[in-house]
Amino acid sequence: MLAVNYSTIRNNLKDYCDKATDDNEVVIVTRKNEKNVVLLSLEKYNQIMKMARNAEYLAMIDQSISQLAAGRGQQHELIEDED
Repeated sequence: MLAVNYSTIRNNLKDYCDKATDDNEVVIVTRKNEKNVVLLSLEKYNQIMKMARNAEYLAMIDQSISQLAAGRGQQHELIEDED
């Protein structure tokens, strides 16, 4: 992980984009008033988003298991597909 100030990024954007994509580096762009941003590859971003979706899904499953254990489940008839 690199931390680089805004002026340096602006003057060397291509180099830091290459570091993010080619070297899988995460670049923190430091700005005034601590309004920092992060530069990372699309591949890395997609991995992070997938992990977040998986975590949300697992949390929903845990919540469902807790509801069933507390007796708040419902039983329904199975719907058959007509195909």
